[in-house]
Amino acid sequence: MKNAVGRDIPEALLVNGKEVYQGKNYMDGKYLQKAAPCTRRYERPQESKIVETLADALRQCGAKDGMTFSFHHHLRNGDYVVHMVMKAAIEELGLKDLTIAATSLGEAHDPIAEYIEEGKVVGIQTSGIRGRMGQVVSEGKLKTPAIIRSHGGRPRAIEAGEGHIDIAFVAAPTSDCVGNCRGIGGKSNCGSMGYAMTDAKYADHVVVVTDCLVDFPNMPASVEAIDVDAVVVVDSIGNPKKIASAAARISQNPRDLMMAENVAKVIASTPYFKDGFSFQTGVGGLAANLFLEKYMDERGIKMGWAIGGICGPMVELLKKGKVGKVIDVQDFDLDAVNSINQTPNHFEMSASQYANPANKGAFVNKLDFVVLAALEIDTKFNVNVLTGSDGVLRGAPGGHPDTAAGSKVCVIVTPLVRGRMATVCEDVVTVTTPGDCVDVLVTDYGIAVNPLRPDLVKCLDDAGIPHVSIESLKEKAYSIVGRPDAVQFEDKVVAVLEARDGTILDVVRQIKPYTFED
Repeated sequence: MKNAVGRDIPEALLVNGKEVYQGKNYMDGKYLQKAAPCTRRYERPQESKIVETLADALRQCGAKDGMTFSFHHHLRNGDYVVHMVMKAAIEELGLKDLTIAATSLGEAHDPIAEYIEEGKVVGIQTSGIRGRMGQVVSEGKLKTPAIIRSHGGRPRAIEAGEGHIDIAFVAAPTSDCVGNCRGIGGKSNCGSMGYAMTDAKYADHVVVVTDCLVDFPNMPASVEAIDVDAVVVVDSIGNPKKIASAAARISQNPRDLMMAENVAKVIASTPYFKDGFSFQTGVGGLAANLFLEKYMDERGIKMGWAIGGICGPMVELLKKGKVGKVIDVQDFDLDAVNSINQTPNHFEMSASQYANPANKGAFVNKLDFVVLAALEIDTKFNVNVLTGSDGVLRGAPGGHPDTAAGSKVCVIVTPLVRGRMATVCEDVVTVTTPGDCVDVLVTDYGIAVNPLRPDLVKCLDDAGIPHVSIESLKEKAYSIVGRPDAVQFEDKVVAVLEARDGTILDVVRQIKPYTFED
């Protein structure tokens, strides 16, 4: 069945009330019944919840074949906990048929690919999937299709009971003996622990894994002891130096800086750029912060609040008094990690509070501007941030579709071509953010405005900012690198991409070795 972005969704996936994507705000006003965990009562006073090993914690929580274990990714590429837990479950306890429900999976989790190939891990639910894991899933080696959800779609699914968690494992830089844990104060600090909060509230069992035990009470706690069954102390939960990726650093490339300046010009041309405006930038648009500050100074205005994924440049604006509050679901670098709960008006929030479309008012719904990157964007303004040009899973929707849908102005910034591949194309390989949520495209060869936003066309015209059609940018890209051949896939679906509202936005099929036509 074709959905609202023209993607053909197999009928076999449309079971148990699952629907195809029918446009943003389709679910608005509908009711849902929230799920509740099966939780154990602890009336008898406990001196401590510390157990010796992860295997002991698994046994205490009744771990068995077929369970779903959840993890957060606040340590990003420095995370050690996912592998430690899965190794204990599979190699020490002999468990099989396990599902990993993670907020994101990257190269730090490459060892898990072996468990997929062995059939010990049979399910993946995640926002991002990269590295060796993305490769083996793309090759069809996972027993069931991976489920890809946005950062807002994930807590929606958990709270609705669609993504039930048997045991949540919370990597915690600090914890006390009963499980009050925080993202700061230890040797492996990650800052915000916003992605772990929903897991801890809705999982049947919660295990805190820490490498720094502190005195009770560890307050204010990101995850509270009232939700925790066991605490395991290990040598190291991860390497905080690997929190920041290359994508999460401000580029010094002149081309990237030129695009960032144009992003700031577009933002400054709109009526929403006024005192108290709200803002988020993804990792691909960090340089825009530098130029936005200049326009703020010129007009004598301040940013009311910023959300995200937070990096050092936004923390600097906060310290300068140029932004009122920073509300933080994850930290992209150590400057942000060291700021949270230390710098006045830098606060932590959960992923549900950040972007869940099924609650009564996520922060993204109050956003004025968001600046995001793209692997591909097509002439219908659909964006792909999940699969490469070869069809392999190597990215993450993250909060991309959530912020795009909620904001008043969503700006995509991307070079026209990367290497020999056109970034602006006829059709993206995979739709991760629908075109009806995207407003402006800024490239190094020009700016395009979605025809659905004639008001923004007028803003740019009034400000004297030149813009072109997205079709002309596509043709320019093809004139530089050539028109690509279509990616070849097998019929087997290896991943299902849910829209943030839980409908099916797209599917990813098993990659097929390229063959040349005679």
